[in-house]
Order: sequence, then structure tokens, then C-alpha cells
Amino acid sequence: MAKTPSKKAVGAKAPKKATTGKRRSKKRVESYSTYIYRVLKQVHPDTGISKKGMSIMNSFINDIFERIATEAGKLATYNKKATLSSREIQTAVRLMLPGELAKHAVSIQTAVRLMLPGELAKHAVSEGTKAVTKFSSA
Repeated sequence: MAKTPSKKAVGAKAPKKATTGKRRSKKRVESYSTYIYRVLKQVHPDTGISKKGMSIMNSFINDIFERIATEAGKLATYNKKATLSSREIQTAVRLMLPGELAKHAVSIQTAVRLMLPGELAKHAVSEGTKAVTKFSSA
């Protein structure tokens, strides 16, 4: 008589695979919460913000960023340019933000360009524009 393979119990689990010691890294979620919090503490050091409030502010920043980027893209297309330059961004900010706020954002941009070298100035201008937009409309 030939041996037949034994039947596994219905609830038995398969043996776990040996791990090589590598952990699966968490998926990164990008948000502006760190920067929102920093600006909040600069303006109102004794004030906090709830998780829901932070989520709303993050959505707001993403919305403003998308609107400015879309408008700048349209301006580049109208002028038959393939690259977004600071000129298109600046014009988009002037079109998107109301009166005094747009002037304030543009004046900060100019001052930063004069003080910081090259790529650092570009990065600072974009971050500054986002921060001013968020702060003023909140």
C-alpha cells in the first residue's frame, strides 16, 4: 500500500517566510503641515491648531498652488513658451491674489532675489509666495 500525503487541518496556517531584516518603508505623504505650524508659531506663539484645521489649511495651500500653477501655465501657452519662468509665476500671483496681498507677495519676491544666490533664491521665492498666500487669506 502506497503512502498518501497527510491532510492539513482546516485552520492551519502556512509557515511564515523568513525575513531578510529589511523593513517596508512607510509611504510618504506630502503636506505643508510643518510649514503651516512654523508660520503659526511665528505669528501667534501661544496658539495651536487641530488636526482638522491643519487638514483644511493644507487643502487650501494645495488649492492656491494649483490655481497659480494653472494660471502660469496658461500664460506660458499664450506667449508660446515651453518653460514657466518667474515672470509667469509673478503675473499669475498678481492675477490670482487680491490687491495689496499680490503687491506684498511680489515685493518679498524681489527682495529675496537680490539677497540670495541663484537656485536658493528661486526656492525661497516659491516657498515665500506660498507662505504669504496662506497667511494672508487665513
